[in-house]
Amino acid sequence: MLQHYRGEEPFGSFSKKFFAAKKKYGSRDRKQISHLCYCYFRLGQAVLEIPVEERLLLALFLCSDRQDEMLASLKPEWNEKADHSFEDKCKEAGISLQPADLFPWIAELSEGIDPRDFVSSFLVQPDLFLRVRPGKLTIVQDKLQKADIVFHQSGEDCLALPNASKVDEVIEMNREAVVQDYSSQKVGEFLQNFKPGTPDFKLSVWDCCAASGGKSIMLYDSNNRIDLTVSDVRESILVNLHKRFSEAGIKNYKSFVADLSRPIPSIPNSPFDLIVADVPCSGSGTWSRTPEQLFYFGEEKINTYAALQQRIVANVLSHLKKGGVFLYITCSVFKKENEEMVGNLQEKFQLELTRMETIKGYDKKADTMFAALLRKPL
Repeated sequence: MLQHYRGEEPFGSFSKKFFAAKKKYGSRDRKQISHLCYCYFRLGQAVLEIPVEERLLLALFLCSDRQDEMLASLKPEWNEKADHSFEDKCKEAGISLQPADLFPWIAELSEGIDPRDFVSSFLVQPDLFLRVRPGKLTIVQDKLQKADIVFHQSGEDCLALPNASKVDEVIEMNREAVVQDYSSQKVGEFLQNFKPGTPDFKLSVWDCCAASGGKSIMLYDSNNRIDLTVSDVRESILVNLHKRFSEAGIKNYKSFVADLSRPIPSIPNSPFDLIVADVPCSGSGTWSRTPEQLFYFGEEKINTYAALQQRIVANVLSHLKKGGVFLYITCSVFKKENEEMVGNLQEKFQLELTRMETIKGYDKKADTMFAALLRKPL
């Protein structure tokens, strides 16, 4: 499986095709094989000099926090120490691993990120997070408890569950709760004080890189008196957005497909009071979920994404009202996509910075994100 995969598509998609073509593997086999491959990717480009079989076993050891059947069979002395610290495990395995061995781009990290804690998170499968919609918390908690699904509350409306939890079989997704990472939910706090001036005033909002609409649903839940426009470069993903909006009860909105790396002369409702730009990025803050990207990432991609982001923000800011607010978001940990981009916005477009933060999720089994709120002068 590792020999055939080249990182050109998400490993989850590749593995489904791989197993579909090889019917001999049962569900238990598929689960174990996939887990071993993900463990392999979690080591990034470290210790590639050892044979693949040995690296797979080492990766399984370093990524395990409890005893494992395969370790018990092949390396019982490791299995007994599965719950030990990373440093103790490395010592037991006779290797020396530093953060830069797993993540060679330490110098490119945004300010405030602890390299050791951040890199250690690659060895851990993140949680699944739900944002419970207004008035649905007790309903959702009761349903999860009756289904014997373990969860804990990570915020007022945020629930954390084991990653493989089958929540869609228990609760009404999008109507009662939305799958949304903890850090993505924290982005909503940037707009807590951004309210309409009068009760009958509707904010004109453009979610310009809307994807499947999670942030738009969050905006709607905090203030349903918005005149919402959504767009994405992919028509297929907007189909998913329309389905989610229907389930969420959001009916009055406008949508269109657009490549924002090119100028867009005409947009419905332009100019806007608020533009939310969750821009395409390296995704480096989410690599504990998709460790194959850590394995196949090339440093040159940082500049590629930064250049794309500059083109996108230049094109969307022409549709922001004077005095309007621009929310810039990435799921990247690289300063060229984060702080340096904000500096560019301030210098080139004279935007006034209101708030900027790296939202650390690596100590909460969540993604790490970056957000900045800026205002266009009157």
